[in-house]
Amino acid sequence: MSRPNSKPPPAKPESTLLIDERRRLIRELVQTQGRVTVDELAERFGTSVVTIRSDLNALASTGAVLRTHGGALAQRDTEEVPIGVKQKLRHEQKARIATEAAKMIRDGETILLDSGSTTEEIAKQIRSLRLTSLNVITNALNIAGLLATVPHVNLIMPGGQLRPNSYSLSGPQAVAALQGLHADRLFLGVDSLDPDIGLMTPHLLEAQLNAQMMKISRQVVAVADASKLMKRNLSVIAPVEQLDVLITDSGADQAIVDQLRGRGIEVVLA
Repeated sequence: MSRPNSKPPPAKPESTLLIDERRRLIRELVQTQGRVTVDELAERFGTSVVTIRSDLNALASTGAVLRTHGGALAQRDTEEVPIGVKQKLRHEQKARIATEAAKMIRDGETILLDSGSTTEEIAKQIRSLRLTSLNVITNALNIAGLLATVPHVNLIMPGGQLRPNSYSLSGPQAVAALQGLHADRLFLGVDSLDPDIGLMTPHLLEAQLNAQMMKISRQVVAVADASKLMKRNLSVIAPVEQLDVLITDSGADQAIVDQLRGRGIEVVLA
């Protein structure tokens, strides 16, 4: 009687494309289609889903694509990235930036937290700060949810139109609601920062609200990971000279850091 074969079946042969070439083709496909899935790419390139996940993670780490659950989206500077995607992007760097930002917060202050995934990380830090009282003004529902039950936080929210992509309130009502307020410090999340053009966002109403936030704040602190530097976007919020501090991560281009410091802006590398 013959013995049953105990060896596993041979693995399906994978494509002989070089890694760099395959990743270049994946990047081009994402840019053309706007969205791809892991399964679709594995079938197209004749490789495993594990390999494709590794490819997408590598492309996302360089900012070539936006990694999502089960696939990837095209990275286009002029398009607003949904908050659910932002929360997963460069999370480690954003957490380090938030830790540095939280060190600036003092008991009894009034701070403004703009909408965004990095400012959301600051809100998480605020939850554990040993403070007696802190006034927090925010236009972001996700941040308000994190701080609503924190005993030492007095939460203030302006009105406005909700944008589901960012969980934020903006528009003329939000701008008007801020006009009678004052903040010691604004933590501003920006989508793009170019020293020659300024702070930018893909959304016009958000830019107008951010400009009002800057106007009522004694100190303006931008929080942006290194991937946001030297990008350009649709709506200009303000020139970089209106910043007091930029907190970014240690991956920031040194030439940009030097240029900003040369304009009198304090740059903190987390």
